[in-house]
Amino acid sequence: MAMKSEGAGSRDPDTSGGAGHGGQRSPIVWQVLSALLLLAMGGIHLYLHVFRGAGGLIGVLFVLNAIGGLVLAIAMLTARRRLLRLASLLSLLFMAGTLLALVLALTVSLFGIRQQLGGELVVTTLVVESIGTIVLVVTTAQVFRMRREA
Repeated sequence: MAMKSEGAGSRDPDTSGGAGHGGQRSPIVWQVLSALLLLAMGGIHLYLHVFRGAGGLIGVLFVLNAIGGLVLAIAMLTARRRLLRLASLLSLLFMAGTLLALVLALTVSLFGIRQQLGGELVVTTLVVESIGTIVLVVTTAQVFRMRREA
């Protein structure tokens, strides 16, 4: 039985950080986390539209955000190989774009609407979308690395 050197800089997916019981399990954990955060983001926007009456262009965008979050969450859990790479990249761009839109609404206004930090679910949305963006960066890196190593 050969012993492997397991350092912090190890490139072996079976021994590098956080892989659990092998390199193949790590991406699915990140995919599930990504899907949950996409659903949370979409759910917040759907809630604001349906129960808080966000109307006009913003209301339409909120509904599209909810639909997009659902579709991308499903894709993150069901897509394989090349489609998973596309799904993770699109999910990352979608989440980061939604976060950017909120930051713009908080700072300079977006579509003529200026949001307040004390507004309903604004802080929650900032947290969910920030964490979601970070998780999706990791997920996308995992998926692209998994592809190269296969």
